Amino acid sequence: MEFRQLQTFMIIAQTESFSKAAELLGYSQSAVTVQIRLLEKELDTRLFERMGRKIALTAQGQNLQIHAGRILEEMSQAEAEIRLEQELCSPLHVGVIESLFFTKLPPILGYFRQHYPKVSLKLTTGTPKELIEHMEYNQLDLIYILDRPRYNNRWSKEMEKKEDIVFVTNPKLAITQKQDLMVEDLLYNPFFLTEKNENYRKELDQFLESKDIILTPSLESSNTEFIIRMIIENGGISYLPYFAVEKSIKSGELAVLKVKDFQLSMYQQIFYHKSKWKTKEMEEFIRLAQMNRS
Repeated sequence: MEFRQLQTFMIIAQTESFSKAAELLGYSQSAVTVQIRLLEKELDTRLFERMGRKIALTAQGQNLQIHAGRILEEMSQAEAEIRLEQELCSPLHVGVIESLFFTKLPPILGYFRQHYPKVSLKLTTGTPKELIEHMEYNQLDLIYILDRPRYNNRWSKEMEKKEDIVFVTNPKLAITQKQDLMVEDLLYNPFFLTEKNENYRKELDQFLESKDIILTPSLESSNTEFIIRMIIENGGISYLPYFAVEKSIKSGELAVLKVKDFQLSMYQQIFYHKSKWKTKEMEEFIRLAQMNRS
């Protein structure tokens, strides 16, 4: 008596149909019929009465249904307990850009620390270009970046989520009351920007160059949290991913400036190299990132 036969038997008993059971299980109807015939032969009894297109359990079938339900439930519980006992413990090395590091990783790291304390989790920050290069040379297990959509037949993409890049400022500034803003309207204010190697900063610089506009930031930093704090406390303008400033916007500490002539969206993306074995630790990190991507 096989687990598969008992499972098929239970589905047929519940649906009262060989064809419906086959559809639910992804088998052909003939395969389902063969399984039940073999089960009946092994038990030397008839499990179903076949009356035209209708079927019903025999007395022996009703008895087996009780015991089979218990067996399947026990096996399900055993499988769940075994999975829980398979504690994650292998090291995990993740590459991530700076803005995601501060906004998206804390809850993931907290979950790992609480549930998988034996996992040695190492984080490396860098630009998308740098992290992709590290991944290509097998120096990272997976990378978590913000960039234009990237594709490569050597990589496995595990997540892609659109993110708007926005101009933000202190809501107390008069410029927040103006409508139909253009980028040139912002240039009379101090700018606090990420460093030039950040991809969304590059996009802004390229746009300004196309308009023959020179922008000299008052401050450049790779630390987005520091930039946000500077704007909240000192005013000024920055250009950052919405997810990085969402909390401050909702609390009223920052305001989004709606600029007509320059809008940009990028994508949260997770990759690992296809030549790399996808470990359970990698799978769990990806699962948590997907849950936390909103």
